[in-house]
Amino acid sequence: MKPKPHLPGEFALIARYFAPLAKGFPGAYGLLDDAAVISPAPGCELVAKTDAIVGGVDFPPDAPADLVARKALRVNLSDLAAKGAIPRAYMVDLMLPDAIEEAWVAAFAAGLAHDQDEYGVHLIGGDMSSTPGPVTIAVMAFGEAPIGQIIRRGGARSGDTVFVTGTIGDAALGLRVLHGEVPELDGVSAAFLVDRYHLPRPRVTLGPHLVGIASAALDVSDGLLADLRHLSEVSKLAAVIEAPRVPFSAPARMAITANPALLATALSGGDDYEILFTAPPAAMERIAEIERALGVPITPIGNMVMPPEHNHSPVAVLDDTGLPLALASEGWTHFAGDPDR
Repeated sequence: MKPKPHLPGEFALIARYFAPLAKGFPGAYGLLDDAAVISPAPGCELVAKTDAIVGGVDFPPDAPADLVARKALRVNLSDLAAKGAIPRAYMVDLMLPDAIEEAWVAAFAAGLAHDQDEYGVHLIGGDMSSTPGPVTIAVMAFGEAPIGQIIRRGGARSGDTVFVTGTIGDAALGLRVLHGEVPELDGVSAAFLVDRYHLPRPRVTLGPHLVGIASAALDVSDGLLADLRHLSEVSKLAAVIEAPRVPFSAPARMAITANPALLATALSGGDDYEILFTAPPAAMERIAEIERALGVPITPIGNMVMPPEHNHSPVAVLDDTGLPLALASEGWTHFAGDPDR
């Protein structure tokens, strides 16, 4: 790594800010080696997930470093949760431009420390490098799940109910707020939506409870409609959801009421990091018990059906009269772009 004019050397930064995050995980070796060892619990196997976030794409360039760190970790923990895995450890690759100061690195490490305590995970390795581009963070997270029982995308069956946790659209609307495009909201409501954009709430406690219940699952990162399309295509089915049943927070409802065009933003915008899953109707009572026990809302929003004969979208959205809604976009995809991301 080429030294930066504003920073100590790479190994000094690792020793000062990141090695303390590895304490308590024997296989991390204090970040003094080139690799780490993870031993899953008996009867479990490792589940690995990696995701990257980039300044100016996934977070504003001026976002606080601690929130950037927490988002980078949480988006990966969210994927583990959707697979029914319990998070154990993670690695982080940090690519920094020359303008970054040591105070930014210190705040970034503090953000990781905060969420390590909250989610019970440890840093076990990674890398640091320089870049001429924006700040880029790649995290690889590791969890464990019962052998052969992770919840995959492709297990949905025709007749299954489609469920989603929490509320949908808050993050996409929060990004619109940051762009000054939702002036109708009061300050408290606007701040709520912005916070949801900056800081996802991965459902790490709920996810493992869905093992043996959910037939298919993934987290909502690209947008509700796009991710439901992913699940439908892998399961070789189609989905029909009812827009009035999709759970929205009070601030999101206020924004949509003031500007009905924002309904499409809420349904197709990304960064919710809720769990979208399918389950047979017979599991409804067990799902309600999980909802009550954990205090996490779980809402049925539609059903899986056999795919249409003609080449239509595998996801249909019905309005309050039962007629299909026409939406310009189903969600975010890298390299194609989307005005709601």
